[in-house]
Amino acid sequence: MRKGYHKTKDGRTVKKGLYYNMNKAKKEGRSRPGKGTVTDKALKAAAKTAKKPKKKNK
Repeated sequence: MRKGYHKTKDGRTVKKGLYYNMNKAKKEGRSRPGKGTVTDKALKAAAKTAKKPKKKNK
């Protein structure tokens, strides 16, 4: 695998980003409660490129 990329739970290979680093810090116990470890501005920017959830068929 190329440097700077990781494999997601659903098998896609994607670039490491904000959500990857947030989840990694949470697993290691480095995330701060309350305000959090990232800014609101960073979360808004990352949400623009995040994969949208698929709608479920009824």
